[in-house]
Amino acid sequence: MSPDQIGFLTLLKKEVMRFWSVLAQTVTAPVITALLYLLVFAQALSGRASAYEGVSYTEFLVPGLIMMTVMQNAFANTSSSLIQSKIMGNLVFLQMAPLGPWEWFGAYVLAALVRSLLVAVTMFVATLFFVPLAIHAPLALLAMFVLSAGCLAVIGLIAGIVSQKFDHIAAFTNFFINPLAFLSGVFYSVHALPKFWYMVSHLNPFFYMIDGFRYGFFGRGDVSIWLSLAWTGGFFVTASAVCLWMLITGYKMKR
Repeated sequence: MSPDQIGFLTLLKKEVMRFWSVLAQTVTAPVITALLYLLVFAQALSGRASAYEGVSYTEFLVPGLIMMTVMQNAFANTSSSLIQSKIMGNLVFLQMAPLGPWEWFGAYVLAALVRSLLVAVTMFVATLFFVPLAIHAPLALLAMFVLSAGCLAVIGLIAGIVSQKFDHIAAFTNFFINPLAFLSGVFYSVHALPKFWYMVSHLNPFFYMIDGFRYGFFGRGDVSIWLSLAWTGGFFVTASAVCLWMLITGYKMKR
């Protein structure tokens, strides 16, 4: 193998082992939080709210909660790793390694996808005790999972690059990630919104990630699956281009 390939695999292993060593925090904790949302909202709104004909509110809620948790964890994995390296001062050792921008990008994003997959599978299995869900379109489900988790992993990388301390990452989470996630149709169908907010929702890229993922379970959504794939794919390509430019130029990475 070439030095670049060895460096890529080493960095990927490092990133996977970083979250693997604390699974209780990186996988178990977010799953428990999402299950609490499921219990509270299902108990409060079951029988009072519905989205699709023939689909209970609890069934409707599960895919949205899974994808919301996936997105939050994909972002957290890349952003926390990079900012920790900056603060602890060991980023310089990664910069000295035989790693190009593509190796950095691929290793961080793939590690985030592994963590996101663990979270998604664990939560899906856990929710089977509450409501069994069949998968209607597995290819669409897989495509939306990879693109959506990839988008948030890349955004996490960008956040880690531009941030200088944990407070900056918290600002990204509190003012960007969480609001867009909660206003993306996780707990409701956008067709239930007033016209103005219905139109605003369609400008939220997270909405298409949630809706496209939900299509994989039910075979229907608030918008076409092709529109969800186009929006999410376009967002991923745009964010990746920005991130790679930052890595190539060393933006905020060189002291």
